[in-house]
Amino acid sequence: MRPLWILPLLAALACDGGSGDPKAKDTKAKDTKAEAKVKDAAPKDEPKKDQPTEDEPAKDDAKKAEFKPGQPLAPNKEETHFASLKQLTNGGENAEAYLSFDESQLVFQATTGDMKCDQIFTMKLDGTDVKRVSSGEGRTTCAYFLPGDDKIIYASTHAADPGCLPPPDRSLGYVWKLYDEYDIYISGADGSDSKVLIGGKGYDAEATVSPKGDKIVFTSTRTGDPEVFISDIDGSNIKQLTDSKGYDGGPFFSPDGTKIVYRANHPEGEEELAKYTEIIEKGHVRPTRLELFVMNADGSDQKQITSNGKANFGPYFHPSGEKIIFSSNMDSPLGRTFELYLIGIDGKGLERVTHNDSFDGFAMFSRDAKTLIFASNRNNASMGDTNVFVAEWVD
Repeated sequence: MRPLWILPLLAALACDGGSGDPKAKDTKAKDTKAEAKVKDAAPKDEPKKDQPTEDEPAKDDAKKAEFKPGQPLAPNKEETHFASLKQLTNGGENAEAYLSFDESQLVFQATTGDMKCDQIFTMKLDGTDVKRVSSGEGRTTCAYFLPGDDKIIYASTHAADPGCLPPPDRSLGYVWKLYDEYDIYISGADGSDSKVLIGGKGYDAEATVSPKGDKIVFTSTRTGDPEVFISDIDGSNIKQLTDSKGYDGGPFFSPDGTKIVYRANHPEGEEELAKYTEIIEKGHVRPTRLELFVMNADGSDQKQITSNGKANFGPYFHPSGEKIIFSSNMDSPLGRTFELYLIGIDGKGLERVTHNDSFDGFAMFSRDAKTLIFASNRNNASMGDTNVFVAEWVD
């Protein structure tokens, strides 16, 4: 893809439960789940790249009409880990696509057509049989299959408001909104019988499930600060894992369920702490610096594995358990291009995976490490679109 001048409004905090994530969305960090859907937003004093001409809408419509789910796309020549690449969606903002336990389906969030905010969808791994499974009301984010693949969990605000709720307060600068109205729901994989699984006071979102099928890890502000929590698979026995001032969230389990990788923004110095305290009291966090951490699943032995001062998010373990794939703008002078990287769980062996000059994020490996699912702005039919891709992975 495309516009070089892109401001990541990472819209769901990673998993991305907020609004504007590096879940999710460079736009969507997509961040959510923040937590990286990318929207074109060039500074007024800088030229936009790929400025559309008058005939581009017709070209975009033709491109959408010609699209077939699962159509092949050539990886960029530097992307040596990709033996092949297929595009599953085409149009709108689609991100945070996560595999079912049998790895035949994906559950993801999308804003398409006349939708004003994300809803939850499922589709087959070849991009066919797309179905909306959330109600169509409220904001939703961060969906994940439960063992057996007949149920899913996701966060939603629909009980508080059938609309999309107000966007983040941009008078505070570039911030994410941690909506107190988010609760974590469980429903049938077809969207039936939706009910609160984890809720109560504060923001509850960014939930993912252990590959062992016994635990859920999520982000919550129930104790006043955004922290990582763990529960049993039925939402009971909730325990707090992190306890550092600042945002901790977007957690994912290791393949054996014994470790958790997550992202964090911990204020440094009194001035930064004061600024953080001011905006967190208004339900916002500023995600311009996110570092990655790994800890044991009981919260012990927390270790920082990145230290570049950039927005690192969407971490996911390689099936070996020894490496982590994540999205970052570390090589972008203006901070507007997000690529995928690999790094060891000891913080060593950093390797760049994608070379796309826009946004790549929200990556997830299949258990055999032969398939990588991720979201990208490449090959857009329209400027600002984020789509889901499947790559044949080569270690």
